[in-house]
Amino acid sequence: MTSIRNIAGRVLLAAALAWSSLAMAAGTTDFTGTWQFNAAKGQNLGMMGAINQTITIKQSATEMTLVEASDFQGKKSGRTVRYDLGGATVTNEASMGGQSETVVQWRDGRLVVTWISEGSVAGTRNVRTETRSLSADGKTMTVEAVRGTNKPMIMVFDRIK
Repeated sequence: MTSIRNIAGRVLLAAALAWSSLAMAAGTTDFTGTWQFNAAKGQNLGMMGAINQTITIKQSATEMTLVEASDFQGKKSGRTVRYDLGGATVTNEASMGGQSETVVQWRDGRLVVTWISEGSVAGTRNVRTETRSLSADGKTMTVEAVRGTNKPMIMVFDRIK
């Protein structure tokens, strides 16, 4: 009798884990592709409006990798950013240099990334939140970035591959 309960318990646990994985997968969006920044579609870009940027994204069930190639006023740069889609903290290079701790979570098919880095004043921290979404036709990716109570910067990328 005890082994039947153990087996039944294991079956229920396995079913619950499988259901949880399916539910989590249903709330995700696949951003895989090559994307070109389109400043004309963005908002509140400031100096970012002058950047030429391409992002190539590879995504699996557990990880997303973004390879960025940028050209700002003739200065070319690049970086690779990695997110753990299970929510573990990952250290990444921030867009303006320095190291940031990044944590992601899925909200209604959107990828919400929190970037935390040291502030310019000793003992302070900068927190930036990026919310990445995909248009219904899969041709446009929007990234809304906000720090504190500042107006969000909205960057729009067109799929080129």
